[in-house]
Parts: sequence; C-alpha cells; structure tokens
Amino acid sequence: MQSPIERLRLLFGRTLRSRVAGEDADEKAFHIWQVDGDRWHTPDDVIWHVNGDAAMYAGGIRSLLLQTLHPAAMAGVAGHSGYRSDPWGRLQRTSEFIATTTYGPIPSALSLIERVRAVHERVRGKTDDGTPYRASDPHLLEWVHITETQSFLASFQHFGDRELSQAEADAYVAQAAPVGELLGAVDLARTEADLLAAIERFRPELRASPAARDTVEFLLRHPPIPWPARPGYWMLAAGAIATLPVWARRELGLPTSRWFDRLVGLPCGRFATAVVRWSLTPESRSGRWARAGSTAAS
Repeated sequence: MQSPIERLRLLFGRTLRSRVAGEDADEKAFHIWQVDGDRWHTPDDVIWHVNGDAAMYAGGIRSLLLQTLHPAAMAGVAGHSGYRSDPWGRLQRTSEFIATTTYGPIPSALSLIERVRAVHERVRGKTDDGTPYRASDPHLLEWVHITETQSFLASFQHFGDRELSQAEADAYVAQAAPVGELLGAVDLARTEADLLAAIERFRPELRASPAARDTVEFLLRHPPIPWPARPGYWMLAAGAIATLPVWARRELGLPTSRWFDRLVGLPCGRFATAVVRWSLTPESRSGRWARAGSTAAS
C-alpha cells in the first residue's frame, strides 16, 4: 500500500509530465523508447544523462531569458512561436524535439528535424528597428543553439545530480552540436571554452528590445502557471537568473548582486530542482522523457 507521500509524489510527477510532454505523453514515449533502431546517443554519453536530469527545467528558463537579448531571435519568438497564446503547446513541442533527438531512433529524429527546418523556412520578418530576419539564417540558428547548450550545461553544473568534469562538459557540447548543424547552423562549438567564446562574439548584437523586456515580464511576473505551482516555478526562475552572466542580467534589469545568488537564487534553484527530481521516478523512462522537455524551443 502506498504511503501518502508516495501518492503525492506520483500525483505531482504525473501532473508535471502531462504539462511538459502533453496528454499524449505515453504515445510519444513509446515511439521514443520502444521503437527499435539505432540512436545517436547511448546511456554512456553525457548528453543522455544531462538532458534527462531535472536541472533542465531551470536550464530552459535560463535559455529563454538569454535568447531574448538577440533582437532577431526575439522578434521571431514574439511574432511566430505562440509562446503567449499557446505556451504549453510550445513547451510540449520543444520537449518532443529534445527527447527525440537525444533518445529516439535516428529516422524519427531526422524526420522531426526536417519538420522544424520547414517551419523555420516560413518564419521571417523585421525586428523592432526594421532589420529583416529569417529563422533559417545560420547565424541566428547558432545563437539559439549556443544559448540553449550553454544554459543546459550551466544549470546542470549548478543544480544537477552530480558535477561534470571538464572533459564531460566538453563532451556534452560536442554531442549537442550535430543536431544544431542539421537544423542549419554551421561549425558549432565542440568545447565549453569555444561555446563561451561564441556567446561573447554575439555580444555586440545583443540588446534588451521592448519585446525582450515584455517577454521577461511575462516569464517572470505573469507566467502561464496555475497559482499553486507558481512558487515552485519562481524558485526555478530565481535559480536560472543566478546562473546567467552578470552582463545579461544587467541588460534585462534582473538582480545582479552576489547576495541574491548566494541567499536566494542558487538555494531556490537547488531546492526546486530537487523537488522536481523527487517527483519523477529516476528509473522510469517516461519520467526521463518528461525531464528532457523542460527547455525553450528553437
């Protein structure tokens, strides 16, 4: 007979899974885990472990915050992604993409990548200052990829279930790169040092546009989360903020004090991630699938 604590854990885990992976999570999980075929990664690969950890939740929030600083990326998100009108649908599509390309059969991963590329070809417009952009631009795709990869890695190093060695961190970057290149980015970083250098090269292009500040307001002050779940979400968000570079936080008007990091951000991030990890059965493939979908979409 299950204890009340165990029933609470299972209820929380099922609710979280349905939100992140969708009501058809079982069907998606079957096609990812049960269909035979070669996969790009194995349980021995660091990306298999990192992308299946609860730290991805904070990593997804961090990635979204950092991505808003590129005016073209922000214009594409604001104009075409449906992050306001259908935030859970967007999260579930991102969840499926990360889970499929990390754990699924190669044919399924390639098919999904082609679908995303087709969507990117149709997304184009102008930034707030009139500069044209297109989502299929390799330069813009590089920004999306490097911010996602660095956010997932940074969040895992702070909130993951273990600390990665430098060799493992470099391996994670290298293992994440091929999918980004199949989406259309070119010559992506293969080490953590090169990843950080790539982000630095983008800094002259970055600014907090009105759309960026509006998105940050939406994500942090008015998230599409039921009120009972908001304290947990805000704790994850505080953790995400604490791991952002100070220059990015300053541009977005977010807390930059080391006291915020030590007393609020990092402790909240660790606690909230631990609760998420507790709620999702570690040995459950479906739980691992749910954890793999906590990020931002491209």
